[in-house]
Amino acid sequence: MTKKWSTPARYLTLILIIILVVILGWYMHPIFQPLIIAGLIAYIMMPLVNLAKERLGMKHKLAVNLVYFLSLSLVLASPVLFVPELIVQIQVFSNDLVRIYEQALSFLSEPIRLGTFVFDASDYLSELEGSVLAVLTSLPEQALHIIESASRNAAWFFVIVVAVYYLLLDWDKLRELFIRQAPEAYRRDARLIFLEIKQLWAAYLRSQIALMAIVGTVFTIAWFSIGLPGALIIGILTGLLNIIPDVGPMVATVIALAVALLEGSLFLPISNFWFAVLILVIFLVLVNLKNVWLRPRLMGRSVHLHEGLVFVAIMAAVLIQGILSAIVVVPVIASALVIGRYLRAGIFGLEPDLREDLLEEIEAVEEAEEVDTTKD
Repeated sequence: MTKKWSTPARYLTLILIIILVVILGWYMHPIFQPLIIAGLIAYIMMPLVNLAKERLGMKHKLAVNLVYFLSLSLVLASPVLFVPELIVQIQVFSNDLVRIYEQALSFLSEPIRLGTFVFDASDYLSELEGSVLAVLTSLPEQALHIIESASRNAAWFFVIVVAVYYLLLDWDKLRELFIRQAPEAYRRDARLIFLEIKQLWAAYLRSQIALMAIVGTVFTIAWFSIGLPGALIIGILTGLLNIIPDVGPMVATVIALAVALLEGSLFLPISNFWFAVLILVIFLVLVNLKNVWLRPRLMGRSVHLHEGLVFVAIMAAVLIQGILSAIVVVPVIASALVIGRYLRAGIFGLEPDLREDLLEEIEAVEEAEEVDTTKD
């Protein structure tokens, strides 16, 4: 640079850059959630890459390719294994729906007597048939919406798949690229902030795994205790789907309700309908205990946030941004607080309150960098 910029020019440039970054971030905000999810997946897969490098003596790129493509093959093969059985179950379920509809029409076609009270529902049969016809008529339009939504989700899935690969392959380079954007005098602070955020996300993932295990175990025991057919599979599925707040366990419970209505209990002497009601009551009790008490407590302790704040944040994320944002809102808030604490110290001229116990790891990284520089 031939001439040093004046102070007004530097401030003006900084303001323009901030405005452009905010505009670009707002325009590109739909991609943030898939990228965060890709980062979580890559973080979970990275220990497998490191294991392949240490135990098998592979180079980094070869280990990434092995772990990534094996995992991708398993993900893509799973639907192929389950689709035939799923089609059979859908056909059985469709036949059961038709049978239930016909039985309902037959039941309502005759007067219902309750003591001296007689209820003739035959007048409402035409309205019922009209409602069913309206639902069937709207199916093609709904199918188009479903296809459109599926196409959009497939595109985001492709983004996540590609992002996971490149994060596994070049994460070390990306991390150093971001850290080196800080002035040299502040790079140690930048590394401390990065490591503290890294520990927060690791603790959050551990709490998620613990929550999934607890939910899966509790629901499995509950379903076994009332004689639900397939209790083990449905309980495990409830735990696995718990990664998606509220909706995941709800999907598993819908499956449990369908099994209850079609099969009934293995040993409870009650009708299929009341057995399904019992399952619904158990689900509502357990899921509210999880949402109000267990999940905020586990996640709040893992990221050092008050459980009340965690509960409000998750509910707000579900209502405002949808299910995917609820998966990551807690560690995002915790990460923002770490960065905000450092910025506050800088603005008010205070000493940054950073984790000094991470200095040993920082010194190891700096020594490795010095060795690389000496070799060059």
